[in-house]
Amino acid sequence: MRRLRLSFLVALSFIVFPLNAASSRSPEYTPPQTNKDWWPALLDLSPLRQHSLSSNPYGGSFKYADEFKTLNLDEVKQDIRQVLTTSQPWWPADYGNYGPFFIRMAWHSAGTYRTIDGRGGAAGGQQRFEPLNSWPDNANLDKARRLLWPIKQKYGKKISWADLIVLTGNVSLESMGFKTLGFAGGREDDWEPDVVYWGPEKKWLTSQRFDDKHHLKGPLGATEMGLIYVNPQGPNGSSDPIAAAKDIREAFGRMAMNDEEIVALIAGGHTFGKAHGAHNPDKCLGPAPAGAPIEHQGLGWSNKCGKGNAEDTVTSGLEGAWTASPTQFTNQYLNHLMLFDWVKSKSPAGAVQWIPADRSLHGMVPDAHLADKRHPPIMLTTDITLKADPAFNAIAQRFQKDPAAFSDAFAKAWFKLTHRDMGPRARYVGSEIPAQVFIWQDPLPEVDHPLIEAADIKALKSQIINSGLTIPALVKTAWASASTFRYTDARGGANGARIRLLPQKNWVVNDPAEVAGVLRTLENIAGDFNQAQTNGKKVSVADLIVLGGSAAIETAAKRGGQAIEVPFTPGRVDATQDQTDINSFSVLEPTADGFRNYYASQNSSSPTELLVERASLLRLTIPETTVLIAGLRSLNANVNQSSHGILTQRPETLSNDFFVNLLDDSTQWTKSSKTEGIFEGHDKASGNLKWTATPVDLILGSNSEFRAVAEVYGASDGNEKFVKDFVLAWTKVMNLDRFDLK
Repeated sequence: MRRLRLSFLVALSFIVFPLNAASSRSPEYTPPQTNKDWWPALLDLSPLRQHSLSSNPYGGSFKYADEFKTLNLDEVKQDIRQVLTTSQPWWPADYGNYGPFFIRMAWHSAGTYRTIDGRGGAAGGQQRFEPLNSWPDNANLDKARRLLWPIKQKYGKKISWADLIVLTGNVSLESMGFKTLGFAGGREDDWEPDVVYWGPEKKWLTSQRFDDKHHLKGPLGATEMGLIYVNPQGPNGSSDPIAAAKDIREAFGRMAMNDEEIVALIAGGHTFGKAHGAHNPDKCLGPAPAGAPIEHQGLGWSNKCGKGNAEDTVTSGLEGAWTASPTQFTNQYLNHLMLFDWVKSKSPAGAVQWIPADRSLHGMVPDAHLADKRHPPIMLTTDITLKADPAFNAIAQRFQKDPAAFSDAFAKAWFKLTHRDMGPRARYVGSEIPAQVFIWQDPLPEVDHPLIEAADIKALKSQIINSGLTIPALVKTAWASASTFRYTDARGGANGARIRLLPQKNWVVNDPAEVAGVLRTLENIAGDFNQAQTNGKKVSVADLIVLGGSAAIETAAKRGGQAIEVPFTPGRVDATQDQTDINSFSVLEPTADGFRNYYASQNSSSPTELLVERASLLRLTIPETTVLIAGLRSLNANVNQSSHGILTQRPETLSNDFFVNLLDDSTQWTKSSKTEGIFEGHDKASGNLKWTATPVDLILGSNSEFRAVAEVYGASDGNEKFVKDFVLAWTKVMNLDRFDLK
């Protein structure tokens, strides 16, 4: 029997192995086509799925900020200083110091930030991913991060790439004699690229992003595809310094910088290092990292000219240093710019740049690698702009004559550049956080009093509900206050109650007159409560705004037969007008909010696309987006009390009626013949008008992914789950800016 079993196994092996061999001869792999390939107009919901926890190797409970607190920052900085002057043969350091290279790395990591949608910036370490990793303006920065790998490898999870890149920029500045303002850690790493609109162009270093008045369209910050800011040779390579001034102000302004900060950053940054254009990039450089061969292991821009590095390095095609001391912080850049006469020249690669008219100055700059070679200092067209433009010129002259003022301005501008996208100071971690508070940090008062407790919360909710304020008014005010938050730069949110202040109190989307009435009542309730306390306990208007929304939702749920308690954690404070930069907060004003069925006519994108954009800024998932829309409709919380999408006969009752009626096949939906963008739902049998709706309402039944979720909540057993999930999603939005709870 044993011999028979062995024989059977041997025979089986002859059957299995040929089958395996045959199966290895599979057809050539062909990537699957996406739904967008077939239906280009299909609504893209991928922004609501980005940065999934499944992408994070550390898991959902891991927090870089907690790890950073355990880090010996002095030790890390010492290790970075060691790297700065340890030149590697595979990528030799200019002038024996990687400092200028690392400053560019940090600058370009942070410099993608744009104020209009808060996207870009250093947080997340997005420079590690495409497209930024392979942008032409980021050429060879892949080598900078590779030089830092031993530091990251040593400290592992204790410091994110996002923090390490910025910290290295700071250490580089400090090692070359500049005193930085400080450094804040706490940036988390992303594990996949952001879904970001970087521009309409299909070719690098081209521009179709300006309107007929030469203003950038949409949220874009840079003037050409693949640039961080502007073309250094002038708009479209024009070498026109005056024309460049307009582009510089447009680009830097959209990245939160004013004229003084612009001059300080350009002058400060170009005090160090050099540009690289020893040869023509088109003839020398291989593909960027995204297109490089697999054996290059993530490195791109392989240079086949000369040695391929050192004196033969090719990056932008511009060539030369701005000062005679490129690894020291000096006032040479401003002195050279303002005191020398500059004439157009060409780099070895043929790029337009400027050199001194006085030929006796042409040997003042040492070569970065060859001891017996000297060069003239250079300026780029965008440098000459600082001299040619009258307003920039006045600032540059002041800085030239007052080096201390220049140093101070550069320190503040550099700190803002590298920390602007982190949001409020509450997110900062570490021992080098500056004591100075800046208006761009959206400062808030400190909590300096005992907070309300469970009994107080219960009493205040009862008082709010009995105050005469309606469920829609309370819900709309809370949503208007909290939904200003955007995860991209951690700005906005309910904390601070800035809905009381300019500019938010006048936003059309907030129904200003109604909100003002709600706030007057809540302010009176807060005043009476605080005055009555003998133990110093206080409640803020910010807390009452959120608490009022909670009370309204609980009341509406009770009307639908559901007893719920909306989670609430006190601790919000009230900002003052002096703590609120009106211009800076103006960019948060929504021109569309599908959750409140609001859509301004000046929008070029569709209501459904803008719904996805707003939901993504709130970092909502597809189910969260779905329940919030339906819940806010059932609570009758549309802007201007519009009836569109209120698919229920019992408004102000929290129920799944919206889903039940949306999915009811007895309704025939057609475009309204009277109002553009509105749909009418008629009873198929009688022809009677039952409902009106917007594209945002109907997309939940039209789009297959949204509909799949809507069917869960529209089922006969879906009401209880809907109420529970709505409360969870609502609470998430109310607490998005509660960094003290995270």
